[in-house]
Amino acid sequence: MELLTIGEFSRASRLSAKALRLYDELGLLRPVVVDPGNGYRRYAPGQLERARLVAWLRRVGMPLAEIRSVVELPAAEAADAVRDHWRRVEADTDAKRRLAADLVEYLSGKDTVMSAVLAVKYAVRTDRGLVRPANQDFAYAGEQLLAVADGFGERGDAASQAAVSALQQVGVGDLLNAMDDAMDDAAQLAGNAVRDMAGSGTTLTALLWSGSRLGLVHIGDSRAYLLRDEELFQITHDDTLVQSMVDEGKLTTAEAASHPDRALLSRALTGEASPGVEVRDGRIGDRYLLSSDGLHTVVDIDTVKEVLATEEPQQAVDRLVALANAAGGPDNISCAVAHLIPR
Repeated sequence: MELLTIGEFSRASRLSAKALRLYDELGLLRPVVVDPGNGYRRYAPGQLERARLVAWLRRVGMPLAEIRSVVELPAAEAADAVRDHWRRVEADTDAKRRLAADLVEYLSGKDTVMSAVLAVKYAVRTDRGLVRPANQDFAYAGEQLLAVADGFGERGDAASQAAVSALQQVGVGDLLNAMDDAMDDAAQLAGNAVRDMAGSGTTLTALLWSGSRLGLVHIGDSRAYLLRDEELFQITHDDTLVQSMVDEGKLTTAEAASHPDRALLSRALTGEASPGVEVRDGRIGDRYLLSSDGLHTVVDIDTVKEVLATEEPQQAVDRLVALANAAGGPDNISCAVAHLIPR
């Protein structure tokens, strides 16, 4: 078998000699022979396919550490790994796009008259449900914060409490900076709570108020809803494997609702990911609901809308929890409701 010099292999693989030397040092693409005298590297033609795959993966932005594992996989599993990587890239890009739009709006409004400051009427309730042996949810409602966290695993209760507690310590004078602090603190504290405890973590969905602006923090499958002008909107996106299949057109929304793996999370606070952030404008008359999946998976959306539209916050959370338990209460139930009113 005739070996290729590093120059020949570089031209054939479209990888620079510098990149090839780096990949040799990392153990990602080792030459077949290294001359002990002059250090010249020589490669086998059969290594070209692996080299070209490395080049393609680098072009899509995959980190070298991840490439090292992907190139060792069978083709079908490697394809799944690339698909998962790109899904994460798209989610990160969407989050950055929203944050950039929020920043543009925030900076553009710096020199304009501020909107009217809003006051908040709020209530919160959490319940074990009728099946679970303990309540791992944690929920909070106050004048500047609404939050729901749904813990899972052996240390789920500690993770949910830690995540919400981090938000309770954040000041909201400058909302964008507060959001940044909240995101980092919640991820760190929740991660600390489940350290060395695989399979534990928490979702987190929260709203922080500053004047007429609201910061939305979200990761996992707890949800935030907005009732505005008699229309109910889900303003969070579920971080679940089933929801990603809906996004890709592999499942319908109706099929997702009854899918056996609908509770499998694609993102959560486990020490490895941070929540997404978004800034929104609040209006007088807006009504918000934050809920763990123990509520919104068993109480139909039309009923949720009717309760939000007709009940004051305390009556709303009491009734929603009762409805979830009447539907079997298969999971812990948490909900927080806020009405925006003139100050």
